[in-house]
Amino acid sequence: MGSVKDLEVLKAANFNSPGRARFIYSDRYSVFDWGEMPDTIPEKGAAITLLGAYFFEKLEKLNIPTHYVGLVENGEVRKLSDINRVANTMEIDLLPVIHPELTGDQYDYSAYGDLKGQHLIPLEIIYRNNLPPGSSVFKRLREGKITPQDLGLENPPTPNQKLETPIIDVSTKLEITDRYISWKEAGQISGLSDQEISELKDLTRLVNNFISDEYSKIGLVNEDGKIEVGFDSERRLMLVDVLGTLDECRFTLNGMPVSKEIARVYYRNTPWYQAVEEAKKTDRQNWKKICRLQPEPLPIEMKKLISQVYCACTNEITENEWFKDIPPMKDILEEIRGYLNGGSS
Repeated sequence: MGSVKDLEVLKAANFNSPGRARFIYSDRYSVFDWGEMPDTIPEKGAAITLLGAYFFEKLEKLNIPTHYVGLVENGEVRKLSDINRVANTMEIDLLPVIHPELTGDQYDYSAYGDLKGQHLIPLEIIYRNNLPPGSSVFKRLREGKITPQDLGLENPPTPNQKLETPIIDVSTKLEITDRYISWKEAGQISGLSDQEISELKDLTRLVNNFISDEYSKIGLVNEDGKIEVGFDSERRLMLVDVLGTLDECRFTLNGMPVSKEIARVYYRNTPWYQAVEEAKKTDRQNWKKICRLQPEPLPIEMKKLISQVYCACTNEITENEWFKDIPPMKDILEEIRGYLNGGSS
């Protein structure tokens, strides 16, 4: 299925009715579009599964359509409140996925112009509440790919800038290396009308506000995040994949990252990251094949701390001690801060 989860299809999807499938969340992780990294983060898969279920069930109570069915325990599908131990498998309604064809260096999205409903929309929608130093916005501005005005800003933003109005950004979803695009291009490639784009932005804002409120209860700031969306058989928007987790969002606590960003911060200071950046500039389609270095595994202590962050987040948001003997989030982050500043080896 992908670098961090596997897909078990129980019933194939078609354009008339949804299929049924299960996401099996692994302890694998990915940074900088590399795909599967050389090691794993213990308990990460279960922590993501439980947190994803929590948010899906909360949103369904707000009458927001999703593809979530339930969690799988002992072969049975149950809601989060009905399971007795950690789970790493989620049952979902499955939508058809139409991959755009690549010819040369161009993708052909023409198939989307003929579709009615019942399919994955080939976009990732990103909301940005703040612009932390690691935000891709700064790189795109430096490279001249966007202007402050494209983001609705009068002046160039600065790191850690809090935005008065969240930016709703969009990228491709099904390309070898996904790319940020304009909303005009997003509508063209996906077959979305102006009204549907407006509805998609409204849904993103709603989810953003909901996630922000949930995380504020445990003192975390929702910096940015993404959602993925499909159409049901009536061409109504529905949330798919997973949302609100440490892989889909970037959170901070007193300026410290509380997400996969911790691993990104660590790897940005390695020769492998520099090799990745060089390869991407040389060949956007085949950069991984020509990258001159492979990533090294995380140091044992860093891997343990990142695992504890995932577990603590799930425990604290759901108010349930799924993972035992996990220190409070704030204590784990202070230890990580010391590690990243050279306090550990």
